[in-house]
Amino acid sequence: MEQLSKTLDAIDSFVWGPFLLIPLLLGTGLWLTIKLRGIQFRKLGPALWLALIKRTDDGTDDHKHGDISQYQALTTALAATVGTGNIVGVATAVSIGGPGALFWMWVTGLLGMASKYAEAFMAVRFRHRDNHGDVTGGPQYYLQDAINNRFGAFLATFFSIATAIAAFGIGNGTQANSIANNVENSFGIPLWVTGIVMVLITLAVLIGGIQSIGKVTAGLVPIMIVIYVVSALVLLAMNVTAIPAAFVSVFSSAFTGHAAVGGFTGSVFIIVLQMGTARGIFSNESGMGSAAIAAAAAKTTHPTRQGLVSMTQTFIDTMIVVTMTGLVLVVTGAWEEGRNAAATMTSNAFDIGLGVSWGHYIVTISLVLFAYSTILGWCYYGERNIEKLLGHSWVMAYRVVFSLAVFVGCTVELGIVWTFSDIANGLMALPNLIGLLICSGLIARETKYYLDHDPHLRANKAEVDRFMAGRPGAIDAHWNRIKDTAIHR
Repeated sequence: MEQLSKTLDAIDSFVWGPFLLIPLLLGTGLWLTIKLRGIQFRKLGPALWLALIKRTDDGTDDHKHGDISQYQALTTALAATVGTGNIVGVATAVSIGGPGALFWMWVTGLLGMASKYAEAFMAVRFRHRDNHGDVTGGPQYYLQDAINNRFGAFLATFFSIATAIAAFGIGNGTQANSIANNVENSFGIPLWVTGIVMVLITLAVLIGGIQSIGKVTAGLVPIMIVIYVVSALVLLAMNVTAIPAAFVSVFSSAFTGHAAVGGFTGSVFIIVLQMGTARGIFSNESGMGSAAIAAAAAKTTHPTRQGLVSMTQTFIDTMIVVTMTGLVLVVTGAWEEGRNAAATMTSNAFDIGLGVSWGHYIVTISLVLFAYSTILGWCYYGERNIEKLLGHSWVMAYRVVFSLAVFVGCTVELGIVWTFSDIANGLMALPNLIGLLICSGLIARETKYYLDHDPHLRANKAEVDRFMAGRPGAIDAHWNRIKDTAIHR
């Protein structure tokens, strides 16, 4: 086991090292930000309005436009995204990399919003309908369809295999383990009891497919985020005088590191950068392509609209929820407890910051909701890729096995699963990021055309159809072909 752990650590260091995924992740986000003319900054307001206030596209109530509403697609993606990474993952990053890791999580999030937009755009642009009438899409389809050669097919297959496997790590084992251990620590409930309950309630929802998942997450996600964020804001308000110093610590140690990580300056910076970006993508999943799978099922009139809605997911996850956790850890000084205390660090921070002995219950309840919703969302991601690889007949079997695996996650020590999850995340992101770079020209052109005609995202379906029908050139013909036939397969 010790040798396996060392091997996984070595692979993880390479995948998330300075010569592979970190420059590819940040570089892709920066390139897409430039190509899309800072879309995450100039269109954030309209995107939030469409995502959280309007919630649906006019004229897309029928099944032919998708399986779930834009809002349900957003909450399904948020459900899969806002999980243990927002609590335990942030604590791990800050405990190892120091407060400066939070800065790189912000950078990853801001640049990742462009990546999240692009992958959701592509998911809707190249989505299909399977033989059972369900809308399906994501990198497993758009990498193959947009890059119409053997290389595209290789990237799509690589992504599908990585995702189907990764779902058991990032979306199952780590989440279930965090739930069971926190429930045991706070309420004294045995791990196996939590495991049985989790299997039953997970299977009950998953049998219903994306419609069932969408309904549960639409109700659960807003509640869980509000509980956690409001509690964190109360804590920060009670410690408001320490907030300026916390920001100074975050920015000052972003490039110099902190004494907690040790080593010479260059290695310290790499550790801070690595922890910030790795845990950042673990939290917001930008560039991984996972959220695009949920986006593909949305009822929307145009890929640009769903891309913008999906983009807000990264903003909510990183710039709001992750920021709350990071500031709470730094303001209370709990981050200095060290790496071994990362699992309970945020709980201790709430006790310290609120000046009570029950603050950890807030974290436990939030973590249970975060992690359970993540399990639901990631099963959908995994099953869509199993369907692509093996066919629809394997989907129900995958749901059952995935649900049973929750019990294993609840009852078995999963120290190396966190490292495995980091590696699997990276292997998912790799083909998707390459594909987004190749397709960046198409994404930028069609986005510009749409936003030139509907800059405030107010057009209804008839208006969108009218100005899209006037799109000149071969790209428009391709769009019409995909829109009219591929989605109805």
